[in-house]
Order: sequence, then C-alpha cells, then structure tokens
Amino acid sequence: MLIIPAVDIKQGKCVRLLQGRMEDSTHYSDDPVKMAQKWEAQGASLIHVVDLDGAFAKKVQNFKSIQDILTGINVPIQVGGGIRDLTTIEMYLDVGVSKVIIGSEALYNPGLVKDACRQFPGKIVVGIDARNGRGAVEGGSRTSDTRAIDLAKEFESCGVAAINFTDILKDGMQIGPNIEETAALACAVSIPIVASGGVNTLQDIKNLVEIESKGVIGVITGRALYEGTLDLKEAIRISK
Repeated sequence: MLIIPAVDIKQGKCVRLLQGRMEDSTHYSDDPVKMAQKWEAQGASLIHVVDLDGAFAKKVQNFKSIQDILTGINVPIQVGGGIRDLTTIEMYLDVGVSKVIIGSEALYNPGLVKDACRQFPGKIVVGIDARNGRGAVEGGSRTSDTRAIDLAKEFESCGVAAINFTDILKDGMQIGPNIEETAALACAVSIPIVASGGVNTLQDIKNLVEIESKGVIGVITGRALYEGTLDLKEAIRISK
C-alpha cells in the first residue's frame, strides 16, 4: 500500500484545510517545494499535490508552484484542483506530472473523464469527495444528490488509473479514516481505491492495510504528517 503525503497549495503556500473549508486552513510552510523534498527524503514514492485555489476558482492558480515541485524532487507527483478540460490535463502531463486528478468535473461532466482516459491512458485519476455517502464538489464545499458509489461505477470500464476517495467530514480532522465506506467503495468497483481523510496515527495505517485486499492500494495523508502524529518512515514500513 502506498503512503502518499499531501502538499496542498493555497496562494503559493503549503496549507491544510479542515473538512474542505478554505476559511479553515492551517499554514505549514511558505515553501511547498521544501515540504515535498522532506517527504521524498523520508521515503515517499509519490506526492499528492493540490491546487486549492484552483479547486475553488475552477481553473489552475498555482501552476508555478507545481512546476517548482516537479523540478525540485525526483519522485512522481499527482495533481488535482481546478482541472476542468483536456487542455489543462495535457498541460500538466507535458511538464512532467505523472497523473492528473479530475474531481468536481467528474460529477458535472463524466464524459471528460472518459475522453481523458482515451487520450491519456493510465494517467487519469478520479477524485471523489463524499459527505454522508454523497458526492461533494467545489473542493468539498457543495454536496450533490449522487451517491459516491454510483459515481465511481460510472467510470468502471473507461480505464481510470485510480479513485482517490475522501470522506470530507473526516478530512483534516485526525479522527481516523472512514474504513467502512472506503471498503464498501473498493468492493463495489474494480478500480483501485486510494483512501483519504482522517488519518492520524499508525493504527489508522494498520486498519487500512487490513482492507488492502479489497482493492485499497494507497492512502493520502496530510495534517497527521505536518502535526507529527504520524511518522512517514514508520507508516511506509508498516504498509510494506
């Protein structure tokens, strides 16, 4: 199971949000590159980068910071936030991003995901944020009527590389991931699932490893690493 550190960027700085709320952000560093380098040095084999401003503005806002991360580390990164069209996806892939995450637009325009998978095979990840089992959009600020599992099933056969599944109510709260819903989603589709939201301790990693066989291939963690409640090196050791 991959342990994937998150580097979330707001106005060029590294922050973490509580439950997806931009107004509830905690500033951790003025230099997202240094944070990515820190996680790489501790053994991360993939970095999760989010353009938070882009997620809310519906277009890329922190491209320069993301380029700087790409040139500053040697491990691959996946990028999400404000990705609404094929042109943006191609732009990110052209500069060396490994995988591109389509979030809100997967709900609004599932055809974009399918087109992107055809044009960029193996490079597209769908980000599904959920609140009480329903898909959430706009950085998790709005909840739809669509069940997260139904949204995931929409992409069952189009070649999505993975689904990043975030329980918004747990995101940034350090109260443990939603094991039950993550496992249910993994069982409902054949697409690999990456868990996100709520991770706090090594026990949370152990609990996720127990559902790895259901199709949970990784976990994204942010605040727990920044607050020091989770040791990345030890988490990676447990995951193996």
